[in-house]
Amino acid sequence: MLDAIPEGSTWQIVSIGKYQLPLSTMALALGGNIRVGMEDNVYFTHGVLAVSNAQLVDRAVRIARELGREIATPEEAREMLHLGPAPQRARVT
Repeated sequence: MLDAIPEGSTWQIVSIGKYQLPLSTMALALGGNIRVGMEDNVYFTHGVLAVSNAQLVDRAVRIARELGREIATPEEAREMLHLGPAPQRARVT
């Protein structure tokens, strides 16, 4: 399927449950992008519930960096996805 993606495309794997971590790792190794969070998988390891989304994100960042990938900032991600600048938030005083 990867060969069918046009050159220069931005792609990602979205998976849930027990295959979320292996498929996400494979996507990173192949140059794709991933998403992580408790909405995709509530377990950190087999039978051990994740404590927070941050715990899952920290692991994904570590794996990505070990595979030689850097993490996009929110601004870089918006640019890659052609979303334009983030809307300004109202200040609460």
